[in-house]
Amino acid sequence: MTPTPQIILASTSAHRRQLLERLRLPFSALAPQVDEAEMAGEAPATRAARLALAKARAVAAMHPGAIVIGSDQVASLRIGTEMVLLHKPGDRTHAHAQLADMAGRTVRFDTGVAVIRDAVELAHVDLTAVQVRPLTHLEIGRYIDREPAFDCAGGFKCEGLGVSLFESVETRDPTALVGLPLIWLCAALRRLGVVV
Repeated sequence: MTPTPQIILASTSAHRRQLLERLRLPFSALAPQVDEAEMAGEAPATRAARLALAKARAVAAMHPGAIVIGSDQVASLRIGTEMVLLHKPGDRTHAHAQLADMAGRTVRFDTGVAVIRDAVELAHVDLTAVQVRPLTHLEIGRYIDREPAFDCAGGFKCEGLGVSLFESVETRDPTALVGLPLIWLCAALRRLGVVV
């Protein structure tokens, strides 16, 4: 049997590491040195795909022969005629403001993933639409008190209590909302000869 090649997750995200651990494959995680600045007029899905590929390429350039996985997620929300990107809130004030903006609206999460091994590059963007229920100021505060998700785009954790904020979730892959679409990733790894 052919040994599994080295697998590297080009990410420092604890959420992505936990997801990849589900596959029970040995891997290491490295921080990609990538400029994540926004580009004017760039669509959320395009941004997610660009950054996922850039992260995978940055790490793959230093580790020839390895299978490198890059991922990026862009959360966006339409407010009036404007599409607004939602970033990691970082603190209570910003989390509260984001959740208030999202209340009663649909939030779009475009999760890009890229897998690279030498000259082979596979890439995908998964779309998840989350309908957030109407929320009062008190409900938002209570959620933040119980589960401060300041390191998550949108300010909630769908894998935790954040699910209580939803009316519905539309997705092809529930792991995409957490940050790494495992269904597509498993297929990509199999294409590269990894037994998953």
